[in-house]
Amino acid sequence: VQLQASGGGLVRAGGSLRLSCTASGRTFSRYTMAWFRRAPGKERTFVASITRGVPRTLYADSVRGRFTVSRDNAENMVYLQMNSLNPEDTAVYYCAADQNVYLSTNPPQYHYWGQGTEVTVSS
Repeated sequence: VQLQASGGGLVRAGGSLRLSCTASGRTFSRYTMAWFRRAPGKERTFVASITRGVPRTLYADSVRGRFTVSRDNAENMVYLQMNSLNPEDTAVYYCAADQNVYLSTNPPQYHYWGQGTEVTVSS
């Protein structure tokens, strides 16, 4: 599967953005999808994931209650709605996919990655 993330940009603190990730292939519904982010000078960290089938979700503590991950299997899309953004959310955001993980927060367990979309939150 090939992934392409979009929707990043510059937003003021307190604002919102919705990231999108488009997936190629006819088996998108079989993949667990996830969002990770890499802040400047830091390691890539888990943001949110959503399972295949009846979707279950998992969020990093830092974004729970502010971010919502969702998917549209008919359109091969996964979304990350980000509300109440703060400067600590500034990062490059990546979508990832794998058929053999459940709600993993571990980047190496995801075999497919998009190219990243940059989010900058100004104070």
